[in-house]
Amino acid sequence: MKLHFKKIGEGKPLLILHGLFGLGDNWATLSKAFALNGFCVYQIDQRNHGRSEHSFDFNYAFMANDLKLLMEDEKLETADLIGHSMGGKTAMFFAREYPKLVNKMIVADISPSYYPQHHHAVLSALHSMDLSQLTSRKQAEEILRNALNDEGTIQFLLKNLYWKTDTQLDWRFGLQEIEDNIEMVGEALPGDDVIAVPTLFLKGERSGYIQFEQEELIHKRFSNVEIKTVPNAGHWLHAENPKAFLEMSLAFLKK
Repeated sequence: MKLHFKKIGEGKPLLILHGLFGLGDNWATLSKAFALNGFCVYQIDQRNHGRSEHSFDFNYAFMANDLKLLMEDEKLETADLIGHSMGGKTAMFFAREYPKLVNKMIVADISPSYYPQHHHAVLSALHSMDLSQLTSRKQAEEILRNALNDEGTIQFLLKNLYWKTDTQLDWRFGLQEIEDNIEMVGEALPGDDVIAVPTLFLKGERSGYIQFEQEELIHKRFSNVEIKTVPNAGHWLHAENPKAFLEMSLAFLKK
């Protein structure tokens, strides 16, 4: 599948992969900062997200192959990768399958471990909305606010809402395609082989996605790895503390 992306800056290619229900535009501000530091940044919409195509073929093998096709189309021999959450899993699968294509990799707040499905509240909230009956974005916001108690998640989801026609709202993501394959989002990195790509794992100080047992697995599966904590941040560490995230990322990428 050919992925939609925005490209900004000149220099070393840096591919950025968003998380579940996200889109490349979530990284617009940080992308500009990376571009100012000598990178040609690709803000990528993964399949079933943003402006990329929707498909019921939705797992990390497909998404890793999508990334390979993008690099071929753009004639990129190697690239640095940044992936958050689901995007971090895509990056790990890609580095395992195509290690020679990856220069360095940053994985944000996810590990190679299996994660049980835990998006029930978000899926329920999305299904509570009949988009055909809505006449404004404000109505959608009110429905989500009644269903969810996390303002960050509400605003994150609303970034995907757009006017498909003059009178019809729709989601950028493929809700049915994602829901039918939701178990795959937590899939563990397969095998027991060791990945030698230089990798930085960044975890949010207030996040529970990378605990001691996940750190042990990271060190087993990655031979050239660092694990650092982004202070004053949870799972959306790049949005909650972008300054620290940028500084840590640049220090690693430019080292």
